[in-house]
Amino acid sequence: MTIAARGKFQCLSSSTLKIIAMALMLCDHMWATVVPGALWLTCLGRLAFPIFAFQIADGYAKTSNFRRYLGRMVIFALVSEIPFNFMMAGSWIYPFDQNAMFTFVIALLMLRLVDKARARCKTPVYALCAVLICALGYLLGTLFFVDFKGVGVLLVLIFYIFRDVPLGRLWELLIIGYFFLYAMEGQCIPLTVLGRELFFPVQGFGVLALPLIWLYNGEKGIGGKVFRYIGYGFYPVHIAILAFLYLNR
Repeated sequence: MTIAARGKFQCLSSSTLKIIAMALMLCDHMWATVVPGALWLTCLGRLAFPIFAFQIADGYAKTSNFRRYLGRMVIFALVSEIPFNFMMAGSWIYPFDQNAMFTFVIALLMLRLVDKARARCKTPVYALCAVLICALGYLLGTLFFVDFKGVGVLLVLIFYIFRDVPLGRLWELLIIGYFFLYAMEGQCIPLTVLGRELFFPVQGFGVLALPLIWLYNGEKGIGGKVFRYIGYGFYPVHIAILAFLYLNR
């Protein structure tokens, strides 16, 4: 089972997934800026990051030029940082949260290490190396305050490492479910179940991205450089617009 072939009922192409993820991300960022009271927007928005994380793993698996792929990510990470800082803190510099493109830059570097370990090591040693690389990615993501911190880096690695593992979907569900439901901080929604008040973390809605990801058919969909750069450019552009509207409301 490969990252591009996960079942017989796939109906979503890469471009369709990307459009869905961009729409969900817009919902989340609208909640963070111009529509702060609409909790449902960020609940929907929680699905965006896992989809993007999956697409980074998929893009890495398919790219024919890693340096070019990494270079594009670095460039758009730098372009996005100032708009992101204004959206998050209303200032040019905000050292405590870097945009998600930097999360994916770290993840891509870790994926490269995973492949080098796989090429040079036998299975038991490779498994140990993969665990250590995951730990390193988690540490770097946390130390550099990238968006979603170390968990964000780890999600990309999980999607890539488990793409060929038997029962890979189950492992994805268990691991990603754990991180979104228990290991991530954030707002909770109070629920009353059988007379008891429970608190469901908003981050937990991210697990609902997995069914969409599992519908991926491995096809590119809308192709060409134009759509590719629209996908990259949407991130800094919509953040800049929302930040401007928020700071000038």
